[in-house]
Amino acid sequence: MMRCIITTEGFGEMVFELYPEHAPLTVKNFEDTAKSGFYDGLAWCRIVKDYVIQAGSPDNDIMTDSDWHIKGEFEENGVSNPIPHIRGAISMARDDGYNTAGTQFFVVHQDAHKLDGRYAAFGQMVSGFDVLDRIAALPTHGAETWNRPVEMPVMSSVRIE
Repeated sequence: MMRCIITTEGFGEMVFELYPEHAPLTVKNFEDTAKSGFYDGLAWCRIVKDYVIQAGSPDNDIMTDSDWHIKGEFEENGVSNPIPHIRGAISMARDDGYNTAGTQFFVVHQDAHKLDGRYAAFGQMVSGFDVLDRIAALPTHGAETWNRPVEMPVMSSVRIE
């Protein structure tokens, strides 16, 4: 079993089971990116309470793209992926293009089935829901700024085991 542990400074750990059997390209990309240390020191740069928290932007601005893209492993892109976007799911962020995910990812705060078949979920949280709730409750600058947090919580490490 493959696991991911995301440690956020001042908040604690969120632990996820990853599912390479359903999203092999996505899991491999996330694993390689995490093991390179890319995510360490980056922040949760978008927080939408009762929806998602998002991280993985190279400069903590969700509008900044990564240097590479992978195929989107989700139904609308012709890939069977049964992982639902329920509370605690981890999934790849992307822009309007299907094959535009790279480094940015999100964790679902509350069930968001409208994302099923449209985004590449690749794992599920097994512990740390209290951490997710505390991060999701942080104040933001509002929707006009893509829900950028007033004080960005920093991921001290993203480990794959």
